Amino acid sequence: MKRIRYKVRLGITMGDPSGIGPAIICQALNKLVGLAEFVVIGDRWVFHKAIRLLGEKTPDLTFVDLDNIRHNAFRFGKVGAQFGRASIEYLDKALELIENNRIDCLVTAPVSKEAIKLAGPSFRGHTEYFAKRLNTKDLVMMLLNSRLRFSLVTRHIPLKEISRALNRQKLITTINITFEFLKKFFLINHPRIVVCGLNPHASDNGLIGKEENRIIKPVVKLLGKKIKSLAGPFSADVAIYQASLAKFDCVIALYHDQALIPLKLSDADTGVNITLGLPFIRTSPLHGTAFDISKNPRVANPASLISAIKLAILCAANQKKA
Repeated sequence: MKRIRYKVRLGITMGDPSGIGPAIICQALNKLVGLAEFVVIGDRWVFHKAIRLLGEKTPDLTFVDLDNIRHNAFRFGKVGAQFGRASIEYLDKALELIENNRIDCLVTAPVSKEAIKLAGPSFRGHTEYFAKRLNTKDLVMMLLNSRLRFSLVTRHIPLKEISRALNRQKLITTINITFEFLKKFFLINHPRIVVCGLNPHASDNGLIGKEENRIIKPVVKLLGKKIKSLAGPFSADVAIYQASLAKFDCVIALYHDQALIPLKLSDADTGVNITLGLPFIRTSPLHGTAFDISKNPRVANPASLISAIKLAILCAANQKKA
């Protein structure tokens, strides 16, 4: 990682208290001593319970304790409404800290959609949560690891709805936001972007589906006047393979698993989710709550969270310099 001139104040939400979040935060921060001013938002009692299970020392951090977990009803690895409610309260508090200029950027540990649903709020994911809370429609989910970057045109929707959800404006917005973000926060002067096709062989010019000719090709032609290194639609396997050879800086994926499968196959440990279009930097690890191992957190791997923290610090520092 490049040397950072600015001391970034980085907030981390604990995620679902019953999940792996508390443990991997402790592990990660003990490996990243001095890299930023760390502020953890969660429940202090749960956090220290995870530290005892790990047998690690308490990291150097500021803890914002919401004290919102009933001790007698708590255990790791349990799905519960109070844990879902608590994870949303951590996010709400994090936004308050950002609005009051107490932290510069945010890393979110994994939450459980099932637990949040039990608590009542409608929640499809962090990206959708921030879009609703900040009244912002034009947010883009970027997923990346040490080898690949993807921006998603659609996110957490059923496969059968993807074709209906795909339209020119959504694709234009995704490409434009990605292009500007790569320039500003990754300091890539002339980003090279490739757009995946939706259908096998990118439809073979309309023989296998109509989306490429009706939506994707016109958008690539239109935006190609501004983004000279914009290519596509390519068959997804070709686009991703060429990006893995560093021929492109980012792939525009049309649906969730078009990006997630190659990311996790190529390097799951360094996977990060970053939300583009927010007024602040927000990242998260590329895995879930891991309820199955949260009772035995010593087997947890904090690598993805470490990558998310490092990326947030780098982007926030570049944002300060801009």
